[in-house]
Amino acid sequence: MLEVHLRQPGPISLDISFTCPAGELLALIGPSGAGKSTVLRAIAGLSRIAEARVAVAGDCWQDTASGAWTVARKRLVGMVFQGYALFPHLSVLENVAEPLYAMPAPQRRARAMAWLERVGLASLEARKPSELSGGQQQRVALARALVREPQVLLLDEPFAAVDQMTRDRLYDELAELRASLRIPIVLVTHSMVEAELLADRMVVLANGKSLQEGGPSKILRRPLSREVAALVGFPNVFDTPIVGPAAQQGHQRVRLGDAIISAPSGSRAANATWGIAPGDVVILKGERVPDEAQQTLDCLVERANWLGDAVRLTLAVAGGEQRIRAVVTRRFAERSGLEKGQWVRVELPLDKLVAFD
Repeated sequence: MLEVHLRQPGPISLDISFTCPAGELLALIGPSGAGKSTVLRAIAGLSRIAEARVAVAGDCWQDTASGAWTVARKRLVGMVFQGYALFPHLSVLENVAEPLYAMPAPQRRARAMAWLERVGLASLEARKPSELSGGQQQRVALARALVREPQVLLLDEPFAAVDQMTRDRLYDELAELRASLRIPIVLVTHSMVEAELLADRMVVLANGKSLQEGGPSKILRRPLSREVAALVGFPNVFDTPIVGPAAQQGHQRVRLGDAIISAPSGSRAANATWGIAPGDVVILKGERVPDEAQQTLDCLVERANWLGDAVRLTLAVAGGEQRIRAVVTRRFAERSGLEKGQWVRVELPLDKLVAFD
């Protein structure tokens, strides 16, 4: 288990806490300047934080309350950087063996070769980094990070410098490798797609603070605040006037364009601020919907972008200026004949709505 608690007023303001069990991959996501790389540096012992506790598998690496401090070279940390940070004058084998400087040469070579075999680069041991592709350099960097058999693996945007095809391959390789590692893995990324693909949990950071922690799918569908919604690309946030009470406790009847629907009321008296994930919006085109049906409204298909197996819709709400983003499958769109310029009936299921104060 990795435990991280970091707090300081400046020069880089921090108020971040999380845990990461062995075998789990935790993603830190947020904009530039959110504090993501600072967290990794604190774990690795490359930065001292004013108030901190960093512990891994029962070993306390930093505890400002007791004065405990373990220097970076004595922390069993594997770290992979965005730019790989390989030594250009050393061979692939020498790069991987470098962290094992305290071992006898035969043991260093044997362990480094074993890791090169695990990442599929044993045949390239004599090459220099400049003779490798970006994906191969990334594998060398990963082998070097793991050759010390670390207690925790830190990944600082490790896939940012490679093309999409190579990135997809590296995703698969990391997924296979992590199953055998059984150590905490912390990934820093700007990409929500990457976090959703790779992470078991994620922490959303902004201005040095933890805003929300949980499974990627849960955060993407149910952000806790408008700030988190903006950071994870949650597009459907509405501030609607309350027109009366709803039958459901904690909800009010609100006006959205020409429609009156129920929505979570939050804590504001005159308006309800709420949202819904694009994947939770239901398109009822082609289905018979009674005029008195609850949670439905008419929308004009303003855009229909066909992207692979999904179709992303921008829907203009009848009688209002609001836009609803929705995602449907290509098959549904084809069978329903969805296209730009059509009117559709849309359902916003009450149990899928998220309240924001």
